[in-house]
Amino acid sequence: MAETEIELPQLYLVTPPEFELSQFPAQLARVLDAHETACLRLSLATTDEDRIMRAADACREVAHARDVPIVIAEHALMVERLGLDGVHLGDGARRVRKTRDELGAEAIIGAFCGASRHDGMNAGEAGADYVSFGPAGATGLGDGTYAEADLFDWWSQMIEVPVVAEGALTEDTIRTLTPFTDFFAIGEEIWRSDDPSAKLGRLLGAMTT
Repeated sequence: MAETEIELPQLYLVTPPEFELSQFPAQLARVLDAHETACLRLSLATTDEDRIMRAADACREVAHARDVPIVIAEHALMVERLGLDGVHLGDGARRVRKTRDELGAEAIIGAFCGASRHDGMNAGEAGADYVSFGPAGATGLGDGTYAEADLFDWWSQMIEVPVVAEGALTEDTIRTLTPFTDFFAIGEEIWRSDDPSAKLGRLLGAMTT
């Protein structure tokens, strides 16, 4: 009998928090051309509206040319104005229902819920298209809390809302979480590398090794 093929998690690519607009779109295009990507998140540290808008225009053009949807972190009010596909909210379930009402049924709305099963369930019930947990690996940032494999395992068995693993992802973490997550959100892990596409390839390769 043939073995049932396990469906591997998909890539959810995240931009670096800062980038040079004259160079990054070409770099982004190379990564998207090399690796099948389910979604792109524009996640910028700046609050400067002009910089966000110019970055969004450039990244949207690259993503949509490859049929990759693009969401923006936090700035729900910019989604329609910039022709984006949705928003990634960083504060759990708090704004999901209101944002869904504002953006409508077609928009992608995701919610980052840290390591809180309770927040995740509330976000799903409020209408989130996906819930993300993280950091999925140990990190020196914050209070040291991270989303353990048990959380992803439980979610994948009990909840139908797709789940994303993100933050401090390593090959070992990816190997561990592959059976339990729908997406890996990868960003900071690759962009400081001399060859982001190759680094991404190594990380994604861990799903099958």
